[in-house]
Amino acid sequence: MRETIERFCCRDDLSTSDPYDIWKTPLGYRAKRLFNRSRALGLLPAGVLACADLFLNNRLRLFYRCQEYAIVRALAAQSLLNLYERDRQAHYLHYTKLHLNWLVRHTCAGYSGACWGLGFPHAVSRGLEHDSNTPFSTMTCYPLEALVRYAAVTGDSRYTDSIKSVYRFFDQDLAVMSESPAELVTSYGPGRDRVVVNAVSYTMYAYSLLLAYLPETQQRVVRTKIGKQYAFIRRNQRKDGSWLYSPDGRSFIDCFHSCIVLKNLIKTNETVPLEGCEDLVRHGYGYLTRNFRDDRYGLFRRFTLSNKPSLVKFDLYDNAEVINVTKLMGDTALMSELVSATKQHFCNGTAIYSQIDLFGRRRNPDMLRWAIMPYVYALSTIT
Repeated sequence: MRETIERFCCRDDLSTSDPYDIWKTPLGYRAKRLFNRSRALGLLPAGVLACADLFLNNRLRLFYRCQEYAIVRALAAQSLLNLYERDRQAHYLHYTKLHLNWLVRHTCAGYSGACWGLGFPHAVSRGLEHDSNTPFSTMTCYPLEALVRYAAVTGDSRYTDSIKSVYRFFDQDLAVMSESPAELVTSYGPGRDRVVVNAVSYTMYAYSLLLAYLPETQQRVVRTKIGKQYAFIRRNQRKDGSWLYSPDGRSFIDCFHSCIVLKNLIKTNETVPLEGCEDLVRHGYGYLTRNFRDDRYGLFRRFTLSNKPSLVKFDLYDNAEVINVTKLMGDTALMSELVSATKQHFCNGTAIYSQIDLFGRRRNPDMLRWAIMPYVYALSTIT
């Protein structure tokens, strides 16, 4: 596992192909916009492009270009910090700083503080589209965590100004979607966009990371926000322990976003005690392990409630995030079984594949954003 981590993280250039490449092309973007506006009209062109990408162009990558992603750099840095913390090898720290310096240089422009996004235009839904410069709470949390973790592991304060700058993004650029004396719901990106449970959990966790960098008066305000965001997440947990991706509209329940909510709850609770959090997490973890796991393969499935068709049977991203949660929960038995199953089904020699299609064939080799680097990071926590 250590060799795998080094192979993917100890590199100057982390540009990569991506499963989303087809939707970044002008034709793909238009097809997705049409699908968002009318499923009846858009299903056929979107389906044809998805099949062509998965079955015809998966290895050739014709008309696509490799790209750098902030989340890849951030997870590579955190993975190397995990290794460095164990044996203090200098080259781990060298590449960690290389990745962090890249992040500091490549923030989204025009916002109150340092922030990061997907880096490509994204048609989310009807009436909601983002350009390549749009930052998100969900993306910004990863570079923030890497910067904060670097300071904690090394004692080096060189990135303090960048960390404090991230606070201004969360405090000034995210919108308040709704607020009451008990709850606070913040936006996914800048401006009033949409209510997403995992995005609220990311902002909650980001605030907990930032607490130590704030003066005491701001800390009290931020602790209140954390408590109110937690109250929203708690209220939206369903009786079976699950969370809908969003409480609004035609939503879904998927594996890796469920894991992200659990992760952010667990890690926030370590810094800011949240009343009843342990019970909330146990209930959510029970839903995850009972309902997503496919006993035949030993892998975790994509959805328990889906809102659109998919050609993917298993996704490495889901299983990487489950490994993270099992580690945090101390479930070493399931963690060991899942590490073995992911290696068996997603790896072939030195290649790691992001997805397994409906016909059982591996697809999307060595695509770092989705989902090699999340998998590498998960391995780094248990190596």
